[in-house]
Amino acid sequence: MAPFELDPQLAEDTNPICDLSLCAVRLMKDARFPWIILIPKRPGAIEVHDLSAEERTVLIEEIAKTAAALKEVTGADKINIGALGNIVRQLHVHVAARFEGDATWPGPIWGSGPARPYPPGGADALSKKLGDTLNA
Repeated sequence: MAPFELDPQLAEDTNPICDLSLCAVRLMKDARFPWIILIPKRPGAIEVHDLSAEERTVLIEEIAKTAAALKEVTGADKINIGALGNIVRQLHVHVAARFEGDATWPGPIWGSGPARPYPPGGADALSKKLGDTLNA
């Protein structure tokens, strides 16, 4: 089996947080929304059904764990979860913290304009808090 390689677009758009048993956990480079991407570390996975039944179970548990950590760290009003894959085909799941009155509330975050960079050190600080919470 070929080794896992992160899609170049995901690598460019995100910062690493940590690895869970199945997924690489990464933070989107968009300060408007605390937004995590989970990428199953399985070569060639494009759709959820490309994972084994056991891996799908692990994925759901890792989504739930990540959503809970994101809500705990950010105090979000709502957590949005989605797997689109129309632009980046590599299987990945979005877990986004939403706040009433945020930049696109109550609409979707996808395609909502250019990303706003985190202030210096902001993404690193949030990634550390999220990683610590996920690994607690």
